[in-house]
Amino acid sequence: MMKCWMFILVLLCYLEPLSSQELRCAVQVVAPAVQGTNRNVFQSMRETISEFLNNHQWTNHVFETSERIECTFHFTISEVIGVNRFKGSLQIQSRRPVFNSAYSTTILNLKDEDIDFEYTEFESIVYNENNPESNLVAILAYYAYVILGYDYDTFSLEGGTPWFQKAEKIVGMRQNARESGWKQFEGRRNRYWLVYNLLENDHQPLRRFYYEYHRKGLDIMSEDPQRGRGQIADALKLLREVYRRESGSYALQLVFDAKQKELINLFSEAFSKEKADAVNVLSEVNPSNADAYQKMLND
Repeated sequence: MMKCWMFILVLLCYLEPLSSQELRCAVQVVAPAVQGTNRNVFQSMRETISEFLNNHQWTNHVFETSERIECTFHFTISEVIGVNRFKGSLQIQSRRPVFNSAYSTTILNLKDEDIDFEYTEFESIVYNENNPESNLVAILAYYAYVILGYDYDTFSLEGGTPWFQKAEKIVGMRQNARESGWKQFEGRRNRYWLVYNLLENDHQPLRRFYYEYHRKGLDIMSEDPQRGRGQIADALKLLREVYRRESGSYALQLVFDAKQKELINLFSEAFSKEKADAVNVLSEVNPSNADAYQKMLND
């Protein structure tokens, strides 16, 4: 019996530990245009934000360390107002590994130009789900849930809905905030419109696209590249459904902000008809990049 217990203890030591944290987030804070400010505050800000995003438990699911979602938050501070109020932009990316390969695909790639928050050096961040105490906390929690929602959508059909709903709840609580980026009337590319798009019925084909593109397409490419690419070609038609209903959709544009180069690489290797069909759809739903897609036909 003693030997049995010793064996179990040794085995447990070698097993990869489980983690309740979901994100593996690299945070950067830069302020190249800001002069006359204590630079240490930006280092403190970076450390505080990184600790919050990486150590907070965002779901009730258990993630292995290797399963944590790779993402980056890059803050560019352009203005300091008073002692502790900062304005700037935030570039966010998230990635997910492709099954049975060393390749990671970009899921989300967006830039938020409406970053406005207060922060005091060495300040800690505490998140109350029912009442985010500051705009910084609200922004960080909102995008953490958006990242989770997108990631879950790539593994199961509309699997990200609970996390998009949590992001939507934050939007609702920020409707009286003085800071911009949360309200319907503040332009069509902001935090309000992103979750509105993702949760409305007209965008259901977009949600299906993320599942079919990743789970039924990319994830089988290592076994059967032709079949995987065919699944992705079929999934593109779902984007056309959304485009014809709402050509200016923010959530639709984010597909191409993340996937344009990958799509070109995928279909550059396709047979002539499949390539032509894909170019036809992509040129319609992403007209600003039509020349890049058309170029595939001549390569």
